[in-house]
Amino acid sequence: MALREGYTTGTCAAIASGAAARMIFEKRQVSSESVETPSGRVISAEILEGSFDGEKAKCAVRKDAGDDPDVTDKMLVFSEVRLREEKGISIDGGEGIGRVTKPGLSQKVGEAAINRVPREMIERAVLSVFREQGYEGGADIVISVPGGREIAEKTFNPRLGIEGGISILGSSGIVKPMSEDAVIETVRAEISIKKAEGEERLILTPGNYGRDFIKDYLHYDLRSAVLCSNHIGAALDAAVEAGFTDLLLIGSAGKLIKLAGGIMNTHSRNADCRMEIIAANAAFFTEETGILRELQSEITTEGAFERLEKAGILKKVMKRIGDRALQNLRHRIGEESAVTAGLIIFSNERGILYEDKPYRSGTR
Repeated sequence: MALREGYTTGTCAAIASGAAARMIFEKRQVSSESVETPSGRVISAEILEGSFDGEKAKCAVRKDAGDDPDVTDKMLVFSEVRLREEKGISIDGGEGIGRVTKPGLSQKVGEAAINRVPREMIERAVLSVFREQGYEGGADIVISVPGGREIAEKTFNPRLGIEGGISILGSSGIVKPMSEDAVIETVRAEISIKKAEGEERLILTPGNYGRDFIKDYLHYDLRSAVLCSNHIGAALDAAVEAGFTDLLLIGSAGKLIKLAGGIMNTHSRNADCRMEIIAANAAFFTEETGILRELQSEITTEGAFERLEKAGILKKVMKRIGDRALQNLRHRIGEESAVTAGLIIFSNERGILYEDKPYRSGTR
């Protein structure tokens, strides 16, 4: 059964803003309003808790994340629109909307965490009503989400330096169930923040195992590290785009062995070819086909490592796998690029299995 799509907080804010503007001019409660999203789809939503008084109005739209496990699902996104004589639209955040405290995001330090695309959607929605009404003045708009401060603790906002509430997000206006777009957007934002903070070198790691290994075993400064989940290729692209020239990828063998096969999104639903890669590279160092068959039947990388160690070829196999993985990383970055890339592959049981670290920082 297909999963149901929903719409973003940005879409909610735009619909509520258009409806609030309409209530000011039409002097009536608006039951529903529509906007066209950047993806080209028109979304309509019910208008809740509407009120109007003179040249201002306020109303809400309930967030609908579809079948995506979004922590903001069912929250009310309010917009208050207040007319003014001067042309132009100002957009700010009220209750439950976070404030940017670190440079590197699309909004400046001190501004409300309302991203560029939602801001554009909000402005278009309000200006569309203005054109219908022949109004040539401007408006001040305040977006708020009651309960946003508490919900923000369950999001990536604290890591990004967004304090006091949630962000108003959405690049397409649509929430796709189990969408990877939000994760990639967060990774890109965090990489951008590192660069804006003056970091010259960047450590990428898929998850908390890598983060713990960096801290406890390598003793590197975690301020240089960004968790990129399975999105290694997208993180490399973002790092190069941000201007980093010194990169180090550190991760567990279960994830990073896949890179030797050119796989840059390591989620198991995309590919799980670990044993095939291990067996193919082991074939360069043994003629015993029985070992190769046994490797193909293994379930865990640790089980495969035990077989390779018994055969006396673990170090050779991991050297070849790591070299191929690093070659593919550098190919993704660009063969002619000036970016220096390094790679460390480890296992919790065996420590470092591969290391090629032209990463200039060393331990810090």
